[in-house]
Amino acid sequence: MGFFSFFSKEKKEKLDKGLEKTKESVFSKLARVIVGKSKVDADVLDNLEEVLIGSDVGVVTTLKIIDRIEKRVANDKFLGTSELNSVLREEISELLAQSNTENLEEFTVPTSHKPHVIMVVGVNGVGKTTTIGKLAYQLKKKGFKVVLGAADTFRAAAIEQLEIWAQRVDVPIVKQKMGSDPASVAFDTLQSATSQGADVVIIDTAGRLHNKVNLMNELGKVRKVMQKVVPDAPHEVLLVLDASTGQNAIEQAKQFTLATEVNALALTKLDGTAKGGVAIGVSDQFNIPVKYIGVGEGIEDLQVFNKIEFVDSLFN
Repeated sequence: MGFFSFFSKEKKEKLDKGLEKTKESVFSKLARVIVGKSKVDADVLDNLEEVLIGSDVGVVTTLKIIDRIEKRVANDKFLGTSELNSVLREEISELLAQSNTENLEEFTVPTSHKPHVIMVVGVNGVGKTTTIGKLAYQLKKKGFKVVLGAADTFRAAAIEQLEIWAQRVDVPIVKQKMGSDPASVAFDTLQSATSQGADVVIIDTAGRLHNKVNLMNELGKVRKVMQKVVPDAPHEVLLVLDASTGQNAIEQAKQFTLATEVNALALTKLDGTAKGGVAIGVSDQFNIPVKYIGVGEGIEDLQVFNKIEFVDSLFN
């Protein structure tokens, strides 16, 4: 099987289009790095470091990439600037191959247990509720029975927005009035989902900016109450990050991974930013798989993240 045989042409085109701004930014900067140079030397590497950091790849990941290229230059003795794009592509691909970012082929959930419970976390404005709606759509399309839980009870708008998505996707939603206990909503959702024989439960949570202690307490309570119904819930804690915020997304990932047991990531709004390099940094820096990426506003524009395909699109 080829690398991209499971990607449809339409999905590939959407990913290519979604990364256009990032590609334009990276390659215009790379062109300035190598102008007047015939080989990759210390100056080129210094400038390349600036380009990668400026593209929100992140300092930690950038230094790893530069180190890899430095070793390659030392081994090859001569590395032409004309080869820099392909070398950069190869080194980023190899770096990501070593990370814990899995290459999913399609939207799916484990069938070894039922229901599969996903708790979605992230700050307001990152596209959390939209991601839930699109994920519900994709999973329903695959034949899974999905139930949504509106446990972000601090904003009436959050409950209303999730309800709109539930109607759009035609899946049941469990909700209470604004100000209700989020843990109570989660409990009711799991009870309802279990009685309906649902395959997947997706629980929205509050997107307020918390200090770490409050966040841990709140999410911990939701988790504890859910386990009264499904003992090992949640099976997945999905952190949604806005790619357009660049390094702020990496900082949010740090804070949320300290506060709760995040085991999956979703990156939204890649289509509207030149900061798509953050996907490389997040993939490398956290021992957590990037599962989904948002490459447009349409209901079909949530994709499973495949690091090989991502790098291919970035450097095509």
